[in-house]
Amino acid sequence: MTFASENIPAFLQLFRATETRIRQMPGCQHLELWQDANTPHIYCTYSHWESEEALNVYRKSALFGEVWPATKALFAAPAQAFSVHPVAP
Repeated sequence: MTFASENIPAFLQLFRATETRIRQMPGCQHLELWQDANTPHIYCTYSHWESEEALNVYRKSALFGEVWPATKALFAAPAQAFSVHPVAP
């Protein structure tokens, strides 16, 4: 997520105010906020969900409906979202 520098304090306040509630969503096993080491106005969330279904339930929740529009309003560029899985050896 790329933010205008002046919007970073508002984003961090929003994240800190909602991170516990996100972590308490059914199926959320882990949530972290990461900041790009070389471009400090770029952040990403790193989360583990027990299943894609659990993630989709969160994405359809009232909490997501509260958090995402407020976060999106602070963007300086469109966000990217993707899911990953480990590669077998």
